[in-house]
Amino acid sequence: MASRVAICAVAQTKFEANKWNVRMQGLLWEVVKRVREQTGLDFGKGGIDGAVTVSDDVFDARTISNGGITDVVGAHYGAEEKVAADGAQGVYYAAAQILSGHHEVVLLAGHCKESQAASRNMVTHLAFDPFYTRPVGLDYLAAAALQAQAYMARSGVTEAQLADLVVRSRRWASLNPVAQETKPVTREEVLASPMAADPIRRDFMYPVSDGAIAMILASEQRVRAITDKPVWIIGLGNCYDSFFLGERTLDGNFALECAAKRAYAMAGVANPEKAFDVVEIADQYAHQLPQYAEGLGLCKSGREWLESEGPDRQNANRSGGMLAGNPLMLGGLARVAEAVIQLRDEAGKRQVDGAKRAVAQGATGPAGQLQTVVVLER
Repeated sequence: MASRVAICAVAQTKFEANKWNVRMQGLLWEVVKRVREQTGLDFGKGGIDGAVTVSDDVFDARTISNGGITDVVGAHYGAEEKVAADGAQGVYYAAAQILSGHHEVVLLAGHCKESQAASRNMVTHLAFDPFYTRPVGLDYLAAAALQAQAYMARSGVTEAQLADLVVRSRRWASLNPVAQETKPVTREEVLASPMAADPIRRDFMYPVSDGAIAMILASEQRVRAITDKPVWIIGLGNCYDSFFLGERTLDGNFALECAAKRAYAMAGVANPEKAFDVVEIADQYAHQLPQYAEGLGLCKSGREWLESEGPDRQNANRSGGMLAGNPLMLGGLARVAEAVIQLRDEAGKRQVDGAKRAVAQGATGPAGQLQTVVVLER
């Protein structure tokens, strides 16, 4: 049984609004090939002995979405397990496979082509209960709008502050070679974007996106033979909130606080406000950056965090975050990938000098129902 797990290699495609010219298999192979080249690993005994994939049946328009990509991840040489949730949960699952002693080296690979759906909202609408909440038209956007209304009313975070977060996201994204939305915008332009679901404007939400990400995770016993720049997973936590929005306090962070508490206990983090050099938050919507900063214990008040330049002070989302474009299934996986890139000192112009420890968060389900937190250290 392994005592520690490290991420040994990371690869991301360029995220784009519509990768019409490449099938899912080709999209995934691009990143799988790159992480294998980085490590020199092959599939099978003595190499990659397990795989975890991240995908969704509805986005892929096929039942058992991983069935079409098993050969790409070498599943004919060993076990393959699918995570049909946010990609950060895939990191959790892959690490658990190694810590449990079932595998030594695991390939984690996720893909999503949101552009294939006539509407992303139609896809997320299907996640709701068919007898009670689906008939009233709920989808993830509507749920996020209810969350935003509740959080903004409690916290006092303003629409102008959210617009400034979008401006900031684009500024950092312009330095990220894989980011999708890199065109500079002004506060006025963001506030002039059409309303999607009150109070969420079009530019307050993450864009429709296609892309893929791969990682290789390994046990402590195997790491040194694979890479001289390992990034160690020192804390993991996850938590579900209720499926029904009416049973939840949408202005709070029940699931995220629980997940963070578990991850911090495992990592020995006592004061999260000062513990991290890099922070990556899955901000599917602009209001979630300050709300989830509260849930991660990075601040007491999201509004005060914004007013005191907390995002810049704590190096939050120097990647551009999800507001710059990641598919729903890969939001948390991209956050972990970006944190690893920072800790490996490979982030170029967006690099945090001397970064040694990071926290990454991912969420899935309506209004962040399932939360996953990963603490990383070089």
